[in-house]
Amino acid sequence: MLNGKIDKNVPIPLYFQLKELIINEIKSGNYKKDELIPTEKEFMDMYQISRTTVRQAMTELVQEGWLYRIKSKGTFVTYPKTNHNFIQTLDSFNEQMERVGATHRTEVLALEIIEASELVAEGLNIKAGEPVIYLYRRRFANEEPVILQKAYLNYERCKALLKRDFTKDYLYKCLAEEEQTRITHVRRIVEVDEANLEDEKLLDMKKGKPVQAFITIGCNVFGEIIEYSLARYRGDKSRFEVVVDI
Repeated sequence: MLNGKIDKNVPIPLYFQLKELIINEIKSGNYKKDELIPTEKEFMDMYQISRTTVRQAMTELVQEGWLYRIKSKGTFVTYPKTNHNFIQTLDSFNEQMERVGATHRTEVLALEIIEASELVAEGLNIKAGEPVIYLYRRRFANEEPVILQKAYLNYERCKALLKRDFTKDYLYKCLAEEEQTRITHVRRIVEVDEANLEDEKLLDMKKGKPVQAFITIGCNVFGEIIEYSLARYRGDKSRFEVVVDI
């Protein structure tokens, strides 16, 4: 049951007030993910508002990703897709989540020295078999796994990173502590892929569902490649924003 009130004496549209009340209930945890919310009739009786008002609020909440409908069953709670603008910035995942008010955490699946494969060697512009630092992380937004990130880093330049705690530390901030490892420009390639078995297991999604796959190549001020990384984002939980100034 919603605890807030709708004020019919202020110039704020009633449907918008109802939207805000429902969003606040979701954010506070009173409406939990996949929970059935009250019917249109129940909202009408609760606030003495019209069906048109309730329907407009519900429609917009579905469009914005807060709710979803199942025919003949009702309307249920979900969470809006996490908005990422890292395509055009060097902000960390944690910084982006804090900016949009989402909870976040990172699980480190691997931090070790490995031999560069042909693919990694090409990405880092080194020889296959040379040592590289491998950092594999799973990132959570609002307690849902949304990203798998595999970063391969120049060993000679970045060996100090092996002592860092990447459940808390930000990779780019750590790299920025030294001029020779500070990332000053990146090249990113994005494509749509299908979820594989690894995605199915670690991102809690079905094999074959859409994944947004990114390749990132990060260079220092001298033009040396410091980072080659592969990231896979859940297609149903992520969207990407690009702003172009003309």
